[in-house]
Amino acid sequence: MVGGGIIIKKHIIIFLIITLVFAASFINTGECLPASESGILELLSAVVIERSLMRAEENLPLTDAQDLWSYITETNPYRRWGLLPGYERMYKGKSPHGDYLKLYANPMAVNAARKKMTMPNGSIIVQENYGPDRKTIMAITPMYKVKGYNTEAGDWFWAKYASNGNVFISGKPADCIDCHRTKEAKGWLFAEPK
Repeated sequence: MVGGGIIIKKHIIIFLIITLVFAASFINTGECLPASESGILELLSAVVIERSLMRAEENLPLTDAQDLWSYITETNPYRRWGLLPGYERMYKGKSPHGDYLKLYANPMAVNAARKKMTMPNGSIIVQENYGPDRKTIMAITPMYKVKGYNTEAGDWFWAKYASNGNVFISGKPADCIDCHRTKEAKGWLFAEPK
């Protein structure tokens, strides 16, 4: 599978090329773009953007521990995403997570964090949990927001993996939900965008 971001960029580039070629024909003749043709451009733009977003959603993982692991490590590796705004460095953690943490987020989540918006469906946040030496990964704990998955818990799918991908917990674990419920008003996130 190809990452959704690549597909969106490809569609946007194609749309821009078509738009520029179409608009250039009017610029060269000195004419204004007729209202009916500008409406066509708006419609074309809406279709391209909507299709790109739908395609990106099609490429997202299932709410399944193995599928999510494959997605964040092979299909769309989380270490290529970047760190959540405000958490650009390793920071001190606390139980039940590691002594030190790194917090990665997919582009959708990064964009929402920058705009201080609620995380949209499709957002994935991956936390690396390190031991006291700051080098040993003790666990990898993603949160993945999926519309309609678990409305009582903000539609988040939780998982906890060993660094080799072995699954410790996944799905709707009561411990994760009970702890994160204290941050329900903040979108179920302890790491609030800064």
